[in-house]
Amino acid sequence: MDDLDGVLDGVGPRLRALRQQRGATLAELSASTGISVSTLSRLESGQRRPTLELLLPLSRLHQVALDELVGAPAAADPRVHPRPIERNGMTMWPLTRRPGGVQAYRALIPPGARATPEQQSHEGYEWMYVLSGRLRLLLGEHDLVLSPGEVVEFDTHVPHWFGNTTDQPVEVLTLFGPQGERMHVRASPRGS
Repeated sequence: MDDLDGVLDGVGPRLRALRQQRGATLAELSASTGISVSTLSRLESGQRRPTLELLLPLSRLHQVALDELVGAPAAADPRVHPRPIERNGMTMWPLTRRPGGVQAYRALIPPGARATPEQQSHEGYEWMYVLSGRLRLLLGEHDLVLSPGEVVEFDTHVPHWFGNTTDQPVEVLTLFGPQGERMHVRASPRGS
């Protein structure tokens, strides 16, 4: 029990430090999370015991993994063991664990999946690399077919849709970042 108390005692100072790094007030945190100012203040001062219900929205807001927020010891195995997610007719495997920031996924789009083009726009920035198959991408006025080895990068405010209109599966790697967060790929200079 002493170990648990020690871990929980460290949560308040970490929460305060994260808030101060953001330059945020308790009132701003309250408005963003729905947690009252008094509860946030008591959490930071250690007068309120942290619960999962309180820590989850704070973890998301600060873009810090829950285990990092509570100061859990580092895991011995750093490998990511993704669990597949079924979404919009495709299977996606998350390749990153950290909430917020750039997220990486491997996606498998079966033949005919997402075959009805319906462009949408939203916050963010996306990078896609085709591993196998042929991916159709509608991006604004552009209608593109991407083959293995081709890459696209675009602001998701631009209306877009992607899918598989062939009889073969398509596999892609995708990086998705919050609004304005672009991907940076470094390449060796020519002749190296």
